[in-house]
Amino acid sequence: MAFEVQGKLYVINDTQQVTQRYTKREFVVEVQDGKYPQHVLFQLTGDRCDNLNGYNVGDEVKIQFNLRGREWT
Repeated sequence: MAFEVQGKLYVINDTQQVTQRYTKREFVVEVQDGKYPQHVLFQLTGDRCDNLNGYNVGDEVKIQFNLRGREWT
């Protein structure tokens, strides 16, 4: 499923080397939702981690993302 959200960068974390072949980078986007803003955590993996280079906290961004999951037991 593809989704899109627009908001302001609230937090940009450094890239983390999780294993020898797996890297991730998390960031938080502040999204206006009625009276109270929501802070949504996103995660980039692999070569996509560099996509945040050049952005600063406070910048307006438009995020396109996919949701994936598995059955909860």
